[in-house]
Amino acid sequence: MARISVASGLPDFPWDTIAVAKARAQSHPDGIVDLSVGTPVDPVDPLIRDALAARSDVSGYPTTHGTTDLREAVVAALKRRYGITGVDPAAVLPAIGTKELIAWLPTLLGLGSGDVVVIPELAYPTYEVGALLAGATVARADGLTQLGPATPALIYVNSPSNPTGRVLGVDHLRKVVEFARERGVIVASDECYLGLVWDGEAPSILDDRVCGGDHTGLLAIHSLSKSSNLASYRAGFVTGDPALVGELLAVRKHAGMIVPLPVQDAMTAALGDDAHEGVQRESYRERRSVLLDALRGAGFTVDHSEAGLYLWTTRGEACRDTVDWFADRGILVAPGDFYGPRGGQHVRIALTAPDERIAAARVRLR
Repeated sequence: MARISVASGLPDFPWDTIAVAKARAQSHPDGIVDLSVGTPVDPVDPLIRDALAARSDVSGYPTTHGTTDLREAVVAALKRRYGITGVDPAAVLPAIGTKELIAWLPTLLGLGSGDVVVIPELAYPTYEVGALLAGATVARADGLTQLGPATPALIYVNSPSNPTGRVLGVDHLRKVVEFARERGVIVASDECYLGLVWDGEAPSILDDRVCGGDHTGLLAIHSLSKSSNLASYRAGFVTGDPALVGELLAVRKHAGMIVPLPVQDAMTAALGDDAHEGVQRESYRERRSVLLDALRGAGFTVDHSEAGLYLWTTRGEACRDTVDWFADRGILVAPGDFYGPRGGQHVRIALTAPDERIAAARVRLR
């Protein structure tokens, strides 16, 4: 029997498709301004680095569930930063970055052929990849009426959104929760940008106003990559329904999905300190202001973008043409079609570049 290649059933890796534009941007006399990927560029706070180093001599295996200190730090930070209450430390599970968790979540939950996974119409590509890895079917929908009589197995919501920066309000999220509970559907809320809101507020799926203090059927996914610059540490976690988290824990124990102990301690330090997070947030706010003014001055329209690390912008043309326009000026951006068919006339511009590169982009956009 011939082996079936897993990779053959997945889409092309999006960033491979802009290699030509990247080469063009790199040829700029003053170098490239890479605004295509939301990767942190600022240093990790010494408090976090010291915590990492302090555990670097431990040779034994860490626990999949994470240390008690880490899980308690998660609970405290969620309450302190976002007003999320009622989280049981036992219902906290560290993950090797949230991309890993999202990519394997449908499989870990036992989804497969015949199951439908709902993702936003404009969505982080890994939602689709995770469903495909499990053998499930993907449905793109931003509203419950789009689902008709169907009963999906899993609904992803992402607020603040990557790529658009759109925030879903309490009423919207509450309707999703009510719909899911009536039909026995799991809701996974990607909240990696919850700490980076520029206008208004962004409620969590675990907010009492949304879920009524009941976390049944709900999973909230968080990352320290953006708020604490820990992308290289692969530091994230999931929490919510104790039964679902327990199920994920049981499978991950067998599968060897374990966050290294030094990283767990670094996460604990990061979650216990709000000062470094505040400094980083203000740095992004300043970069956002510079790019927002420059884009509008260059004739672009910026849609949504009230939160997160991206500006979702258009000038009413095919997104790949816009990518080329930026590349001619030495700036690399992500085409909107990375995130779904509805992104065909937008590009996503990241705020994650050093101040000097942000300033260079401003000059080039004039």
